[in-house]
Amino acid sequence: MATEIMDAVHVVCAHCAAENRFDVSRRDEGPKCGRCGEPLLPAVPVSLDDASYAGFIGRTQVPVVVDFWAGWCAPCRAMAPQFEAAARALQGEAIFAKLDTEAAPVAAADAGIRSIPTLVLFRAGREIARRSGVMEARALVNWIRETTGKGR
Repeated sequence: MATEIMDAVHVVCAHCAAENRFDVSRRDEGPKCGRCGEPLLPAVPVSLDDASYAGFIGRTQVPVVVDFWAGWCAPCRAMAPQFEAAARALQGEAIFAKLDTEAAPVAAADAGIRSIPTLVLFRAGREIARRSGVMEARALVNWIRETTGKGR
């Protein structure tokens, strides 16, 4: 019984905000939201805003990497394809999310964002690492794996 509890994690659906629980040993099977059927561990970044940010970050137990960006920021636009490539490479290991600091100033302020692009890595609502500036996908993947203890 204790094994079942240890292997279960909670993930908030980025589409409908429902909190889901699934067994991490089955994450490669592509867990879906029990309410809306969307993937819980997508291979593409999800969008967050002022309304969804705190609940998503705070109630999701798998690592979440948030790219704080803005449309006018050239380095942010250069970072976007690298972030998407890292999301594909780490599908099932982490959830990638984007937050437009212009459209979500409250969440950006709550996160203490002073420059963009800034990447913040969260686990169970707590910030565990932060990086500012553009990163290549491979460096981003390595940073996340090293920080979460899943380095290969």
